[in-house]
Amino acid sequence: MSTHGPDRAGGTPDATTHGGGGIRYFTVLYDAHCPMCRAARGWLASRAQLVPLEFVPAGSAEARQRFPGLDHAATLRDITVVADTGAVYVGDGAWFACLWALAEYRATAERLSSPHLLPLARRMVAAASAIREHVREPGPPSLDGPAGYGGPDDRPACADDRCG
Repeated sequence: MSTHGPDRAGGTPDATTHGGGGIRYFTVLYDAHCPMCRAARGWLASRAQLVPLEFVPAGSAEARQRFPGLDHAATLRDITVVADTGAVYVGDGAWFACLWALAEYRATAERLSSPHLLPLARRMVAAASAIREHVREPGPPSLDGPAGYGGPDDRPACADDRCG
């Protein structure tokens, strides 16, 4: 498995570059202990997807089994997206990959990854990451779900993006 960033200069994956059929799906490794990450997961899952997104808690037994070559401690520090092609996207590249997978946000991902907007996009991702460190729930990161919940999906569904 490769551990590189985006396939194209600028940050968004290019599904046409990976032998034949391109990218068929992404696996998003998200921090299940972070309320902001769980909200982002719910938002992404609720949108129409051109490339299907699977969600797996970072550092979980499932993540370790599916991706033994990854640095799982690093996946808890930065959002990580793994394409079915083996490409690995981290940080801003992972956010771009997620947006690129969504029907209504592909063009936005491509605009944000342009050379003149990329520095701003990177600062936004860095700010979100800094906030995440302050809102993350305590608990062992290697558990399969957040502390205090039966699992990462053991919360009410949020149909209108106003969950608390």
